[in-house]
Amino acid sequence: MIFHDISGDLAKAMPFPGDMKTEINRVKSINTYDDYNLSEIHCSAHISTHIDAPLHFIRGGKDVSELELSYFYGECTVVSLTGIITGKDMDKLLPYCKKRLLLHGNGEAYISSSAIDSLCENGIVLVGTDSDSIAADFELNKVHYDLLNRDIAILENLKLKDIKDGTYILSAFPLKISGCEASPCRAVLIEGEKLLWF
Repeated sequence: MIFHDISGDLAKAMPFPGDMKTEINRVKSINTYDDYNLSEIHCSAHISTHIDAPLHFIRGGKDVSELELSYFYGECTVVSLTGIITGKDMDKLLPYCKKRLLLHGNGEAYISSSAIDSLCENGIVLVGTDSDSIAADFELNKVHYDLLNRDIAILENLKLKDIKDGTYILSAFPLKISGCEASPCRAVLIEGEKLLWF
């Protein structure tokens, strides 16, 4: 088996415009004669590689602690596409894809609102991108709302630079944070393992 880490570094990640940068403060330090090291972390829930929950755009929507965990583990397809992916693009692509779809677009792969019906009709449970957002600025809110309202998980800010197109096992579980609309995650692609139960 080969494990591909497709996560950004929480400590080094550039925040989404308007969000806070990660701060790691050392509360206890062996270097100052404490018995142990102890740190506290302050960051946006949307920093680096992360998962959006329905609560991000939907009043009363599920938070990250309530998400269906099976969405974040299983066979996935990595596809190289750049730009805004339409419904017509998805209709051609999805019959050949697994139920989790990761878009490799050098930071510029976005889902359009016209693609969401096709995602639903083809049983997609998760869509991810190596962009900092699943949607382009001009329809950012609408695409997030429509995906989350239709129970499609969103995985953003993946690191896919050296990943070849193809089928992998994805593992990308959110942290269990009650009341939070998003969570950083450690996203990993596993190559060379058969998935037997999904």
